[in-house]
Amino acid sequence: MPDVLLTVGTRKGLFIGRRHDGRWEFADPAFPAQAVYSVAIDKRGAGPRLLVGGDSAHWGPSVFHSDDLGRNWTEPARPAVKFPEDTGASLERVWQLHPAPEHSPGVVYAGTEPAALFRSADGGESFELVRPLWEHPTRSAWVPGGGGEAVHTVVTDRRDPEALTVAVSTAGVFRSRDGGAAWEPSNQGVSAVFLPDPNPEFGQCVHKIAQDAGNLDRLYLQNHWGVFRSDDAGASWSDIGDGLPSDFGFAVAAHPHRSDTAYVFPITADSDRVPAGRRCRVYRTTDAGATWEPLTKGLPEADHYGTVLRDALCTDDADPAGVYFGNRNGEVYASADDGDSWQLLARHLPDVLCVRAAVI
Repeated sequence: MPDVLLTVGTRKGLFIGRRHDGRWEFADPAFPAQAVYSVAIDKRGAGPRLLVGGDSAHWGPSVFHSDDLGRNWTEPARPAVKFPEDTGASLERVWQLHPAPEHSPGVVYAGTEPAALFRSADGGESFELVRPLWEHPTRSAWVPGGGGEAVHTVVTDRRDPEALTVAVSTAGVFRSRDGGAAWEPSNQGVSAVFLPDPNPEFGQCVHKIAQDAGNLDRLYLQNHWGVFRSDDAGASWSDIGDGLPSDFGFAVAAHPHRSDTAYVFPITADSDRVPAGRRCRVYRTTDAGATWEPLTKGLPEADHYGTVLRDALCTDDADPAGVYFGNRNGEVYASADDGDSWQLLARHLPDVLCVRAAVI
């Protein structure tokens, strides 16, 4: 098994696990008393850089980085992410940290609450507001979701540095094809069952998007009711939720190498946010959503109530792929065989908000 770094952001700190020679060990938590909503593992440089979006109830939100796998952390002297004074906004939290592909060294995107996109050109040490999205003509009609109004997902394209896709709660999917200079809603086919018009141009409550490993124009989307797929980079979407015990959920992740393969964690309903059927089950498709299979080996068999949030399901870049998820019960599970079998890595942690993993 390759060595793997696993980062687990919780309501009360960051937990870092290492797999070495097939054995897992966790260090003492970093950022105690801070909620860690976003983590990124940037492997583009000479060594991995960890980026963390922390949220202190006393000091407020900040972005930290480490170049020694979390032994030491640096916080910039000035806030890394700050709204310009003329916007009249202030940063609530950083929901997403996303390093761009190899074609854009040093570029990192941050999705925030209030719903905005920021861009860094220095590896995440300082960021600038992407104003065209902030000033989009539809913004005045955006409505906060249950977790606030946020840009929580950023998707880039390793073929094209100008292609950007973001998901906004609850405004839906927006795409740019010119590096963020112009944006258009891209929600055709995605339902908004909670609105009088269930098929609006924007206003969908998209929970997460993942990009297919082989077909970069293929995207998987977990909605507030509905699992969808796009085969044209988000221009249109089709429902692929048949075969799931519920098409409500928060998380979706794609296999790092195998095309047509993705994972979701179904939740009973928006009014009953526990695992579907009260069973802890990840579902996998290997045919781009035509069929789904439950992955249960090693997971609890009794009634279970641990909800998996939007960024708390991920894959690493190993082959076979590691698949990981954490829940609001404070449990972290891992698979080293594409999801076929699972082991419990940690329990009794604070609420798990996000997980990220990479081979190191």
